[in-house]
Amino acid sequence: MTSMTLVADASARRRPGRPRDEDLDERIIAATLRRVDAGEAVTVSRIVADSGVSRSAVYRRWPSLTALIAAALDSGRVVPTVVGSRTDLKESILDAILGPVESQRPYEERFRQRIRLVMSDRGLQKEYWSAHVAKRRVPIEEAIREGIERGDLRADLDVAACFDAIAGAIYYQYVVRGESLSEQSTRDRVRAAIEIIWRGMLSQGMNGSAAEHEHG
Repeated sequence: MTSMTLVADASARRRPGRPRDEDLDERIIAATLRRVDAGEAVTVSRIVADSGVSRSAVYRRWPSLTALIAAALDSGRVVPTVVGSRTDLKESILDAILGPVESQRPYEERFRQRIRLVMSDRGLQKEYWSAHVAKRRVPIEEAIREGIERGDLRADLDVAACFDAIAGAIYYQYVVRGESLSEQSTRDRVRAAIEIIWRGMLSQGMNGSAAEHEHG
């Protein structure tokens, strides 16, 4: 049997029109998000009915409904890119966490839905943290560590706590104040808060340089 015959036989065995794995993934995620965005309970039965994908196909991709909902909630999110140097690390981090104004409005409604869901389900909260959020922190935490190694930032910094403080300034606008990052006044408030946090992170030498720059 020739290699050409083997290829032909393999093609003949494929079911025509069979959806690719990524197509099924997209359909399952889309069906999950429709329920989330509508504020409705998400169940495997509803996802199967909405997506046309079998229950077994759902569980082959996600080990639990909680893992699937966490993946759906993270759909469209990206790991931030931080390009820092000795003089622009703070600005690079600000750019990474604030994002462009035009990207905020469609994201914010789902963000609020995500907060509602994870706060009412601790298991989902933990899954979302470990599978998604913890990974998005990595570039900014690495940038902070590089700043420490260069001597720009204090050597005794708790990097995770620094990230929490920076991110907390943004979460407070969404969760407590009900503001939008598409509004310049909100962005200015976040920037002012992070400026204060950043001064506390600077090494003694860099703090002196920053003070001279402000008053010089």
